[in-house]
Amino acid sequence: MGKTKFSKAFWVANMAEMFERAAYYGVFVVITLYLSNILGFSDIEAGIISGLYASLLYFLPPFTGAYADRIGFRKAMLLAFALLTVGYAGLALLPTGLEAAGLVEYGEKTVFTGLATSGYRYLIVPVLVILVVGGSFIKGIISGSVAKETDEKNRAQGFAIFYAMINIGSFSGKFIVDPLRRSLGDSGLIYLNWFSVVMTLVALVAIYIFYRSDNAQPDRSKSMKGIFRSFGKLCCNGRLVALILIASGFWTVYYQLYATMPKYVIRLAGEASTIGWYTMLNPLIVILTVNGLTRMLSKRTALFSMMCGMCIIPISALIMSSGHLFSAPILGLHPVVFMMLCGICVQALAEALISPRYLEYFSLQAPKGEEGMYLGFAQLESFVSTLVGFAMSGWLLDKYCPDPSRFATHEEWLAASANAHYIWYYFAAIAAVAAIALVIYQRVVKRLDEKKIQNSEFKIQN
Repeated sequence: MGKTKFSKAFWVANMAEMFERAAYYGVFVVITLYLSNILGFSDIEAGIISGLYASLLYFLPPFTGAYADRIGFRKAMLLAFALLTVGYAGLALLPTGLEAAGLVEYGEKTVFTGLATSGYRYLIVPVLVILVVGGSFIKGIISGSVAKETDEKNRAQGFAIFYAMINIGSFSGKFIVDPLRRSLGDSGLIYLNWFSVVMTLVALVAIYIFYRSDNAQPDRSKSMKGIFRSFGKLCCNGRLVALILIASGFWTVYYQLYATMPKYVIRLAGEASTIGWYTMLNPLIVILTVNGLTRMLSKRTALFSMMCGMCIIPISALIMSSGHLFSAPILGLHPVVFMMLCGICVQALAEALISPRYLEYFSLQAPKGEEGMYLGFAQLESFVSTLVGFAMSGWLLDKYCPDPSRFATHEEWLAASANAHYIWYYFAAIAAVAAIALVIYQRVVKRLDEKKIQNSEFKIQN
């Protein structure tokens, strides 16, 4: 079989996605630490804010994707990367202003001198809004570009490449987190944002110079009224809405890498834990396996591949919970860290099976000219999962693995965090329900499709 060739626009869009993911994950892996250690928010407050940020980032893509279909993908990408560059610069500059106002002192450890009770810390909201709008364009546009630059024969491979590029970016962004934390302490959480500024600026320049596509031209025949009508019709598509809700079970567990894992591991295994490097294991496994798994299952349906991944994700959460069963280090690692890494490996395999085929499934449902809207609509699973997952994380951390600084003695904290592993049982249960739901969904959809074919054949015969 000959080698599949993809267009220049396909590769430029994927490279831009790689830079955007490096910027995003470099910040997102420590977003709850930034909110707590830099701005003084509690676990619950940080969970709510980061959850709202992430969920809105995935709520807007159906609308921004539809608007991108109207104005053209190139203009939409230029707008998106310009907003992201400004937003990440805001994350870097806001602490400087707060420190200049005498509300906080940054260094190895942050010293709050009024910020923790000041309304000024909510200046983070407009910064996050800019990032939400910019990021929401990217969600539908890049995957929409993949859909426009491929056909049914090479689409599965195209989305596998796209997902590999996402994880190369994710790996790169996470790589620099721990060196900055180790060398600069809490201040490293601030300087990290300049890395994201550079990444999005590089992507902006690359799109401006290199991205051209005859397949992604503006469709100005669409009015905003027509866009909302199409979106309303899409929302009434029970098959796609049901799949989004089921897939959100997987992503609720996945997002605990950023919502729960950093604080959980640091509190149980120590401040020296290299949480950024731990999360790098996820994209590394995906990069190494996604193309092979996609090729191996290319003759099976997208739903079958997703079902395989969904059935192993509950196992990953149970593995993550099992560090408390061991008292001695395992291969030189704290048992909590070792079992977390094992769980991340299993989770990454599930992600490689689920995510590219999930996007492929939605792209195949999209009418020509509405790829941006449909691929944006597919992102709503992350809207549900981040909203639920981050809110749950803040509550569960507060209940089972609270901040040690709230306790007078270490013994009091040990008693309060004795059942910290219970956190992962909640997420294992969610994943198990989602896996069962997908098995049922696959059978129902198969019967409906068979019935539809039979009805079509009956009409032809008569």
